[in-house]
Amino acid sequence: MHTPTTADIRKIALINDPILRNVLITQSYCELSQIIMSRTGPVANWCTFATWASKQAGQSIRKEDLQRTLEARLDIELLEEFQALIAIAMKMGIGSSIKMKLHALVKNSLLTRIVDQTSEAVAKGNKKVFEEIGFEFARFITTCFDNAEPDLHHCELFCREMRDGDPPDGQQYLKRAFTNYYMAFFEHDEQLRLERLLLANLEIGFHEQTRLQPEILDSLNAAFTGEETFRKEVIDFLFPPGSLLSQLRFLYLKITGKTSRLEAAIDKLITGLQHLVRKQITACLMTLNLPHENLLLSKDLQRTYPKALSSLSCKDLLELMAVIDTTPESLKESGAEDWADLTDRMHFITELFRCYQFDEQLYQPAFKPEQIAAMKRGEVPVGRL
Repeated sequence: MHTPTTADIRKIALINDPILRNVLITQSYCELSQIIMSRTGPVANWCTFATWASKQAGQSIRKEDLQRTLEARLDIELLEEFQALIAIAMKMGIGSSIKMKLHALVKNSLLTRIVDQTSEAVAKGNKKVFEEIGFEFARFITTCFDNAEPDLHHCELFCREMRDGDPPDGQQYLKRAFTNYYMAFFEHDEQLRLERLLLANLEIGFHEQTRLQPEILDSLNAAFTGEETFRKEVIDFLFPPGSLLSQLRFLYLKITGKTSRLEAAIDKLITGLQHLVRKQITACLMTLNLPHENLLLSKDLQRTYPKALSSLSCKDLLELMAVIDTTPESLKESGAEDWADLTDRMHFITELFRCYQFDEQLYQPAFKPEQIAAMKRGEVPVGRL
């Protein structure tokens, strides 16, 4: 198993191709996860969960999940707003053959732009987290991992290179997390050891999700950007700028006030599409495909707490959970109603980390050996990613 170094992390973060960068990020998380488990035993660490979150992000980055969803669930020609616009345009004598062409314009302009912007936002967040947290994991393994005996001063020196303060600018939660990982390496009380590992995972999760807030908002709100550009494209489509006759007709309709209904219909179509697409973006981003099951993040987790974590006693862990878990000691309402809301996200993530901390299905490889070999050569692997 390759051990990612800080140099590896920097090199991967600098890759311009977001698809190649993503698969290398995912594989690096998988490698880091396995290395951490060589000290903790088969207990999921933050990198374990990050492996599958990054793999899921890859679908959005490659524009697979959202593109498929929009094509399958959004029948543009059946939209009331689309039909109303066509009817008004035909009454104005614009033409009877515009239906198919306008459908293509919506699909190839507005929807393509939205998918592209979602992909860019997810790729930016994927890179942002990796180049910070992946880097610290690699540095932690290099500087603290081989201690045979606990040396808290050594761990403190490692933590000093991180910034004080809370996220998004400070790295105080990362300092606490790596200190808890380190202390868990040497903890003889098995219950306290397992709770320290959960605490470390949650501290990094809170830091990560706070830092990701802008990118999550950008990805969810991609549908509400570029409407003015699309509005102009529809006007130009109905009244081609290069056609003198078409432009004269548009000016005449404008002067007589007859374009107001048409422009209102265009605006209603854009608004209707935006809300429908936003719903589908949310559904895609609120899905997590694990090796053995697909989780809808809006639904309550259908699990029970593992026996070792059914009752918690670590003071620091309980204090953090009192802040980030709105239904302590219960999976009720663990589903996130609004993924843009940090509190909602952290509630779900808290329950996810606790319920799946010993799930061995999460420890399996993220990619096939031939795919790993290809990405290490700088190639995007073939096959299902």
